[in-house]
Amino acid sequence: MKVDLDLIRKYNVPGPRYTSYPPATHFTDEVDRDGLMANLKENNEGCRDLSLYFHLPFCETLCWFCGCTTVITQDHSRSTPYLDLIEREMDLMREHLNPQRKVVQWHLGGGTPTFLQPDELRRLGGMVRKRFNFSEDLEAGVEIDPRRISRDTIVALQESGFNRASMGVQDHHPEVQKAIHRIQPYAMTAQAIDWLRECGFESLNVDLIYGLPHQTVQSFEQTLEDTLKLQPDRFAVFSYAHVPWIKPAQKIFQERANLPSPETKLELLKLTIEKLTAEGYRYIGMDHFAREDDELSIAQKQKTLQRNFQGYSTRGGVDIYSFGMSSISQSEKAYWQNLKELPAYTQSVEEGQLPIHRGYLMSEEDLLRRQTIMRLMCDLELDFDHMSQLLGVPFEAHYQRELASLEDLREDGLIAFSQGGLKVTDLGRLLIRNIAMRFDGYQAQRTEGRFSKTI
Repeated sequence: MKVDLDLIRKYNVPGPRYTSYPPATHFTDEVDRDGLMANLKENNEGCRDLSLYFHLPFCETLCWFCGCTTVITQDHSRSTPYLDLIEREMDLMREHLNPQRKVVQWHLGGGTPTFLQPDELRRLGGMVRKRFNFSEDLEAGVEIDPRRISRDTIVALQESGFNRASMGVQDHHPEVQKAIHRIQPYAMTAQAIDWLRECGFESLNVDLIYGLPHQTVQSFEQTLEDTLKLQPDRFAVFSYAHVPWIKPAQKIFQERANLPSPETKLELLKLTIEKLTAEGYRYIGMDHFAREDDELSIAQKQKTLQRNFQGYSTRGGVDIYSFGMSSISQSEKAYWQNLKELPAYTQSVEEGQLPIHRGYLMSEEDLLRRQTIMRLMCDLELDFDHMSQLLGVPFEAHYQRELASLEDLREDGLIAFSQGGLKVTDLGRLLIRNIAMRFDGYQAQRTEGRFSKTI
């Protein structure tokens, strides 16, 4: 796949990542809580499958590029009372859940889930399985920090039912690692991968980031080549989002003036796409690559791929119930997010209250646009007749204005119209956020500072 840098420059503007629609910036603490709980009750009357997410916020050190909600501490005694809170929150939420609903996905994120000791991971696995009904084909993924694990950590995860792992690497170059405050020797990463494979993990993802301090085209090419030697099933290669007004730790990069230029950053992206696709990885879209025989690739070919707060997913028709501070849940018609600060989260759970901080109840128009944007981002095409059947409205009439606005995207080669539909081109995959924005009913109301650039 060849990349046109001039067009990337043209379309590199702030925009949502569409892990939800509307994006989380629309969530409000003024949400109708009675309406939200009524929505949960209505949703619970069905038997849609469940996806569980647990946010484990603790990190021993702060990676200076990080935009996640974390608690920085080297005091490992803090994890036990946090697990107590998780257990209590699960019991509070189970009052609103049909016990017959099957859990088909389970994910641990953070923070650093492997901040927990092996016995604590076993405890977490046990208390989750005690309270929920797991399907036989459970997809269970965990985020791994190779700096914070032993072989027993991996064994404990495997014993708890985990079969997929995602591993943060970011960059193998020592100078880059020092600049971002994340020292992780290559041998340490390779050892973690060996342990995962020895323990039977079915899928392994590696995270890289381009646009970090001191990165050059030559150094990042070496990072890609070194990572390819590890033979991961998937890559997630993220653009560094420089948002120091949100994450103050990032100001250190600005002060030291060592970030790659915008031109270099685009070259890094071009290099990544061309190298990984040449090595047999399918470019799923945005930041994700997967082997052709991987579940993500197969799901995209079969048009069953989904997108949610964990990125691309192979399971559709599920509700996401999330636990822990700052975690976000999703039902058919609602989103809700837990309190983002640990003291407030702790107080709410200890008082016997669901720690919901803000949320959003979707309108009928929101539901139509969510389905449209998600199918566009996952299928990379829209068949107008099919979409009319899916949405229950005449697609072309409903989106007449939006479809008319796509002409410049067609002229620039991001999309191609066909009889009764449109397809996203190879170049358009790279700029899929820009295409999706044309179907976003709230785009005109937004301020740019709340989103990262699309590339």
